[in-house]
Amino acid sequence: MRSLLFVPADGAPKLDKALASGADAVIVDLEDSIVPERKPAAREAALAFLKKAGTAKQRPRLLVRINGLDTGMTDADLDAIVAGRPDIVVFPKAEGGPSVVYLDAKLTAREAIAGVPEGQIKILAQAVESAAGLFAAGNFRNASPRLIGLTWGPEDLSAELGAATNRDAQGELTEPYRLARSVCLYAAAAAKVPAIETVYVDFRNSDGLRRDTESARRDGFTGRLAIHPAQVPVINDVFTPTTAEIEKAKAVVAAFAAKPGAGAVGIDGKMYDRPHLARAQALLANVKG
Repeated sequence: MRSLLFVPADGAPKLDKALASGADAVIVDLEDSIVPERKPAAREAALAFLKKAGTAKQRPRLLVRINGLDTGMTDADLDAIVAGRPDIVVFPKAEGGPSVVYLDAKLTAREAIAGVPEGQIKILAQAVESAAGLFAAGNFRNASPRLIGLTWGPEDLSAELGAATNRDAQGELTEPYRLARSVCLYAAAAAKVPAIETVYVDFRNSDGLRRDTESARRDGFTGRLAIHPAQVPVINDVFTPTTAEIEKAKAVVAAFAAKPGAGAVGIDGKMYDRPHLARAQALLANVKG
């Protein structure tokens, strides 16, 4: 998934527009964008949307961001939306592998009740949204086969820290949040799942979004959360390999195939070793996917 677009669960017109936005995934949000008194109605709207959108032959992946375990609202969210068979649940303020195990158990029980095959609904964990989450981020590996990715959240994290902002005057992340971003990358690598970059809140700044997203792809993120449909084309473009990148990856794979057992190969005067091969294979696998 290159682009994952957030939409409030009670924003019916926005949900319909999101389906046509070109996003690889639409996240129906029951958490931050919904005030407490609107949660029950939002859950009903989310279920109705899932049932309607889920029948389409051509559709983005459908995700629901539930409320975190510390809110007391997780069970009500799951009771409402599992019957709609979302592809993935976005798990805010996840704090390490044990929290994913706990959510897995909750999903398993509700899948059984709703007649959904066990394990069908996956989990995307917002792994670094709190200080506790940062320190627990290293133990997601093998927590659950449902876990399909990790992301992070500087907004919640900066609120917890009491920070005035998480970006400097040039729009760059300040040191505490660069650390959190790096931890997310390493945690995802350790868990052997993709890392998804967080939102870029200045949604009218397409140039800033492109620069920031190019940095994300360079560093190892495979996709990005979006908060506005206008961000989707930029994100998709950045995370779509160019023809030149694809051809280079094919050349690396072919060179190693021609020399089985070689630790390194030369192409056009440059040396490529096994890590280059792994990156080339991963790029081509994503293109085929």
